[in-house]
Amino acid sequence: MSTSTNGFRILAADHTGITVSNLERSLAFWRDALGFEPSHTAHQSGEMAREITGVVGAEIKLAVVKVPGGHKIELLEYLAPPERKRHVDLRPCDVGSVHVALIVDDLDAILNAINAAGWKAAGKPQTLQSGPNAGKRVVYVRDPDGTTIEFMQAPTP
Repeated sequence: MSTSTNGFRILAADHTGITVSNLERSLAFWRDALGFEPSHTAHQSGEMAREITGVVGAEIKLAVVKVPGGHKIELLEYLAPPERKRHVDLRPCDVGSVHVALIVDDLDAILNAINAAGWKAAGKPQTLQSGPNAGKRVVYVRDPDGTTIEFMQAPTP
């Protein structure tokens, strides 16, 4: 629990939002390939969407999937405005790039499921040699929109 020196406290993280180009394709990965539980879908437009996002003319269809452990992933497909960028090629080293890290029990099985779904790892799994995550095997995966997802497997006892 955080302490406040500014008169407020951050209580928890609720979800991670990822803007996608095709909601159904992304759901096929998160829900079907990885087995995340669907939570809900929504459609947002008008003044509420504009005020929340700061994007004039925003129209969004979204779906939320539940990650084991309670965190949620919100997948957002913007249907408008028409002048939005449809593809951004950020690399993990580029400013503005973010990633979600997920702890898995079998990294090789996850990579097989990802390959079967048509996605590929960005590199090869590596075992961290130092720091608080020493011994964990990790690898980045990039989705068709370029979003980075990190999968981490704890060392085998």
